Amino acid sequence: MTEFLVKTFVKDYKKTEDTQVRTRYGLMASIVGICCNVLLFSAKLLVGMLVNSISVTADAFNNLSDAASSVIGFIGVKMAGKPADEDHPFGHGRMEYIAAFIVAFLVIQVGFSFLKTSIGKIIHPEEMTFKAVSVAILLLSVCVKLWMAFFNNTLGKRIQSAVMKATTADSLGDVVTTSATILSILVYGIWGLNIDGIIGIAVSVIVMWAGVKIAKDTLAPLIGEPIDPKLYVEITEFVESYDGIIGSHDLIVHNYGPSRSMASIHAEVPNDVDIEVSHEIIDTIEREAVRKFGIFLVIHMDPVETKDSRVMEFGNMLNQVLQEIDTRISFHDFRMVEGKNKINLIFDLVVPREYNRKKKDWLKEEVTKKVTELDKRCCLIITAESGFGVEK
Repeated sequence: MTEFLVKTFVKDYKKTEDTQVRTRYGLMASIVGICCNVLLFSAKLLVGMLVNSISVTADAFNNLSDAASSVIGFIGVKMAGKPADEDHPFGHGRMEYIAAFIVAFLVIQVGFSFLKTSIGKIIHPEEMTFKAVSVAILLLSVCVKLWMAFFNNTLGKRIQSAVMKATTADSLGDVVTTSATILSILVYGIWGLNIDGIIGIAVSVIVMWAGVKIAKDTLAPLIGEPIDPKLYVEITEFVESYDGIIGSHDLIVHNYGPSRSMASIHAEVPNDVDIEVSHEIIDTIEREAVRKFGIFLVIHMDPVETKDSRVMEFGNMLNQVLQEIDTRISFHDFRMVEGKNKINLIFDLVVPREYNRKKKDWLKEEVTKKVTELDKRCCLIITAESGFGVEK
């Protein structure tokens, strides 16, 4: 069914990196969500009225909020698909994250509302009515929600959509909550025990927890989350695979919405190669990065000494000292200015994020101490910084 809907309603569905195609996926998913959730709301509200169950009614209105969420998702995807303009040169992709955050708020609000109602049902319990047809309708709704979870999960992975991933989690939460309401009705029908209020509280807590999780997952890219380790390695290896590139460091990726990223990286090039030759290589890498990753990559060239044996000797000495202190520390932009009585070693250290200012200062002192023990002429000029990518 998922592939049928995709092939029928999404033009050029294989071009998932294309912004317009992503928008078509999002619009289709939103319309499917609206239709399914409105039907489920109507069916569950009818069941809740028939058996006089707060847990079923709460579950029904949870589906209504899901329908509203789909409407918000629809609007969010449409707005995210707008092209860049003068006020938003990087496009409107982050609107999708904002839409997902609004969905999370609605889910939490619905859960809290029925938590209060459920507590009231425990304090002042009301008689319920058992009807087999009600259980059958709820079981059917569980099947629908399972399919919706699979549907949104498949599309969410395909186009890397925060809204669809949030909807997947919400649908799975609905499966749990509806199953709980079925349990409440069955317990009443078999043993005559009214646990409707207790189940209502459980349903409300699950709904609110799902909302909190959606909000957390959505806020991460808005605040600024680290680059995916797999992508970090792929970009680094891609840049370093070109002849004329010795190494790379300081890869930073800025996310402006799904499939809307720009990145910067420092690429090390031999200092004895003509700058125009190195610049041509850099230009080639930047063009290919757009084609391969869909990322606008800006590369800064760092000239590196590759033939001077004295520079290589002191570089190896520094690397040995760093490995003794912490194997996770690396260095780059290494330069040496050698005089008659003094040797200036200038370089940057990349340290784990756990290193605070005090520990960075200690590290500089420790490195200076160990290097000068090996050669008293050395004067170290060190910049210590935390990395932006994955840590080894």
